[in-house]
Amino acid sequence: MNSNFIIRELSKEEMLLQFPLLKQLSANAKKKDFRRILPEMLKQGYRMVGVFDGKKCIGISGFWIATKLYSDKYIEPDNVVIDKNYRSKGVGKKLFKWLEKEGKCNGCKTIMLDAYVENFSGHKFYWREGYTARGFHFLKRL
Repeated sequence: MNSNFIIRELSKEEMLLQFPLLKQLSANAKKKDFRRILPEMLKQGYRMVGVFDGKKCIGISGFWIATKLYSDKYIEPDNVVIDKNYRSKGVGKKLFKWLEKEGKCNGCKTIMLDAYVENFSGHKFYWREGYTARGFHFLKRL
């Protein structure tokens, strides 16, 4: 792993620049939808962290901090993407160490996330990092 990778929270303007990385996770995503939805997400406490190799952002994770009855206060990584050219190089591990530390600094008791059913490499990463599959995430479009 490149120890020179820098990890830091992103501004709204920097978040908007990460759309090409988001496309690597969600091929059907549309830039106009991202630009429309992001301000609403920010009002609800959404934040984003990036991993940089020099000036190039090579990994991102949005995240939320909230509270639920079954988990107490938690941090939830969302839309986690590592650039395809940087996968299996320790970038995801570094990103999740940052998220875990941020959660602990904010009094979180849990870190939890959703992963697409077809994201097998992501599942393997999460299991390797000590996560367990606890349930199903159901969705119905309105």
